[in-house]
Amino acid sequence: MSRHSTHKPLNAYRMTATLKNLYYKLTPTSSTLSIPTLKKTGDFSNALTSDALFPTTDPAIDGDDCLHDCASCTIKYPSKFSIDETEELYGHIKGWSTHLIVATGKTDWVRDVADEKGSIMEAVDKGSVKPSNGKLMLSASNIPVPEHSDHSTTVLLLPAFKFIDHVTPENTPELITELINNAPTNTSPLPSASAPSAGSSLPPSVPSSESSSTDPSTAITPSIPPTISASPTLKTRPCPHKYLILLCSQKTRDARCGQSAPLLRREFERHLRPLGLYRDLHDERPGGVGIYFISHVGGHKFSANVMVYRKASAVDRPKQLNGHVNGIEEALEELKVEDDKGGEVVLDVNKAQEDEGNGEAAQCIWLARIRPEDCENIIRYTVLQGKVVKPGSQLRGGFDRSKQVVSW
Repeated sequence: MSRHSTHKPLNAYRMTATLKNLYYKLTPTSSTLSIPTLKKTGDFSNALTSDALFPTTDPAIDGDDCLHDCASCTIKYPSKFSIDETEELYGHIKGWSTHLIVATGKTDWVRDVADEKGSIMEAVDKGSVKPSNGKLMLSASNIPVPEHSDHSTTVLLLPAFKFIDHVTPENTPELITELINNAPTNTSPLPSASAPSAGSSLPPSVPSSESSSTDPSTAITPSIPPTISASPTLKTRPCPHKYLILLCSQKTRDARCGQSAPLLRREFERHLRPLGLYRDLHDERPGGVGIYFISHVGGHKFSANVMVYRKASAVDRPKQLNGHVNGIEEALEELKVEDDKGGEVVLDVNKAQEDEGNGEAAQCIWLARIRPEDCENIIRYTVLQGKVVKPGSQLRGGFDRSKQVVSW
């Protein structure tokens, strides 16, 4: 083999990426054809650029070190860990309306999780009852299966941020018709203070026959978000975390996912522990960051894929932390309450947990090409503040229900 021939595959690979990028720029999409208009309640629009969806870190605000990666990171990917670094990312993911994450207690699954015999994934994907409120993203996860269960498991429904217990393959039609169909979606407005709280038994605002589209960009959105209805057998409870980090760990689809997910979790944990924000799989204290492994989400050539869900309470927080620990301490200081005599009042922990737990997801920030050295800034800026450090090379897309914009 000649010296020049060894480089031919790499050159061909780069040419393919170049042609794809040119195709993306020249091919009309729903987002490129949209015309910005004043949004009414319930109207969502496409964010034509990444900065129209999520803000980018700014050295003038976030400090000169905001674009620098942590030099102290000791966790590294294997030397042969190689991914696509040239193809454009933003604006090319397919939209989804709800996200169902199934507890399996495992970190890897059969190639297509819907092929796992007798599983919730199989029952949901291959059953005759389908969601009527748009596309459902289905993920298996390492969330533990309940102990002493009667062959049932737990699922996490997003953006509702609700755990649903006692789910079996047999009652998945009820799961879909009674809970998923009546749950908020990525393109339903966030509930106002006067809206019914999640968990009430009120029917959805729009009959299911009017929202039967599986395309979230064309599904009819009610003016008031629907609420999760009561179910005779399925029990719902709030997910207590304020933030979720979802990491694809499915090595049967791509070995790099199986390699990257455990390393990223260790690095995220290292930065979360000093802030008191780390939550393990059994920790249900209010707030904090839950980190879950999930099955294939697409784009393994861009490993590692990281999805960050943020509750509305995190998005609405008026105080910016500026990415520094002292900012977090100042924010915690503001939570202290004093009575009229200057004495400190002990806050009601149950009330705090209720307020934290009843929130819905306002944002999902989908990142790719994440390496261990990126983890500190993802915690400081993306998780805690909703900012993206490297939008040009790492942002795939997502949604912001508070601004009513999506990337698709």
